[in-house]
Amino acid sequence: MMKVRRSWLYTLWFSWYSRRQFRRYFNSVRVFMQPGVQEMDLRTPVIFYANHAYWWDGFWSPLCTEQLFHQRLHIIIEFEQLRKHRFFTRIGAFSLDRSRPKSWPSTLSYAAELLTDDNERQNALWIFPQGKIEHVDQRPLIFFKGAASIASRVLEKIPQVYVVSIVSRIEYLEEQKPELFLSFRKPLLVSRKEYAGADDLTAYMQMMTESHLDELSEKIRIRKLDGAVTLVKGSASVNRRSEALRRFMCRDSGKKVMGSFRKKL
Repeated sequence: MMKVRRSWLYTLWFSWYSRRQFRRYFNSVRVFMQPGVQEMDLRTPVIFYANHAYWWDGFWSPLCTEQLFHQRLHIIIEFEQLRKHRFFTRIGAFSLDRSRPKSWPSTLSYAAELLTDDNERQNALWIFPQGKIEHVDQRPLIFFKGAASIASRVLEKIPQVYVVSIVSRIEYLEEQKPELFLSFRKPLLVSRKEYAGADDLTAYMQMMTESHLDELSEKIRIRKLDGAVTLVKGSASVNRRSEALRRFMCRDSGKKVMGSFRKKL
């Protein structure tokens, strides 16, 4: 298992780099957020569980952490992927090796240790329970039990943990570049007394993510986007640059016509 080797310098660099990439490849990154997400008790750790449909998923979790929450970020990444991109360990990533089932318990226990570690900031774990990239409209969603098993281990150490559904969708709307939409649902506070087990929690996560994705898709379809907050605004795409140039040329031509008219007068 590759463990976290956090570095503030790498974190600072990755913050700059990821923003630069989002501005380059997207028209905007917009976020919908239900009440309660930013009002969580900072003493209680949180597990963010998300659908896994895009290569970009590893980039927007640090962006949200920095700009919306200021939490202590942790991300589970598949071993082979993390081995190729080791710098992610410097911003809070650690690995899960799906080819070695015997290593899973130690990885899940390590995740629980990170979430229950004494820290001034809220400990947060971002996990993609599908375990692989699948189409955003794939139904039914099939989740591995890793996220729920981590919650079980956390509850052995402390009385409660938050679980929060977050979904993402990339769509082309009125611009040449696509839009990245993220949506957070209200946190579920799971307590030790009320916890029904990993199977039930996994089923709840699957159901919640499916309905959450459908809800986000409908908002985008009917263009009900007023409630979204823009995290990143992209650089001008070709269509916006050409429109700006056309307006400038028309304005410049208009000035020349008016100048010629005044001279004749």
